[in-house]
Amino acid sequence: MINNTIPKPIDKPQIKYSGLMIEILHQKMQIGDKIKIFERARRSPGVRVMIVKNNSMLITKEYRTEIHDWDFRLPGGKVFDSLQEYKFALTTEKNMLLLALEAAKKEVDEETGLIVDNINHFATSNTGGPTVEWDMFYFVADRFHKSHDGQKLELGENIVCMWMDFEEVKKICLNGSIREERTVANILKYLFQYIYKDKTNL
Repeated sequence: MINNTIPKPIDKPQIKYSGLMIEILHQKMQIGDKIKIFERARRSPGVRVMIVKNNSMLITKEYRTEIHDWDFRLPGGKVFDSLQEYKFALTTEKNMLLLALEAAKKEVDEETGLIVDNINHFATSNTGGPTVEWDMFYFVADRFHKSHDGQKLELGENIVCMWMDFEEVKKICLNGSIREERTVANILKYLFQYIYKDKTNL
C-alpha cells in the first residue's frame, strides 16, 4: 500500500522559467493511479571558504540587498557566472568539485585580497531546501599570502574582512549573526571535528 503512494517521475522535467542564475522545473509524477506536477528550482552552485590560522577564522561582513542589511558570512560566491555555463558543464560532465575549487580560490582573492596556497574540500551541501537544488561546496584554506592588489570587489559589493577567534565564530554562529544556516552548520561541524573534538563545551 505504501509503495503505491511513492511518486515516480514520468518523462523528463520541463523548464518553465530560466533566469540569470535560477530555473524553475516541473516534473510529472505518477502517484498510484494519479498524476501530479512537482515544482522545484535549480540554481548554479556556490562556494564558501573557511580561512583559518592560529585558532582564528576570517569572517566577512557584507551588505546583502536581499535582506537590506549587513550579514556575517564566509568568503565565497558562484562557481559559474551564469545558469547557461552551469548547464553546459553538466552536459559535458565536467568535474564539478574541481571547478568549485578554482572558483573558491578566485572568490577568496577577490573578496579578501588573499592568495590561497593550500585549500581542501570540507563538505558539500546538496540542497538549499526541500524544493531547491543548489549545491554549496565548502573548503578550508590554512595557508595563504596577501595579494599585491588587495580586494577586487565587483560593482555593488561591500565587504569588510575581519579575523575572529574560534570562540567568537562559535558565538556568531549560535546567535543568528550568520544568517545562512547551512554555513552555520558547516562552521560548527568544522569547529567540532578539528577544534573541540576533545572538549565537551561546544
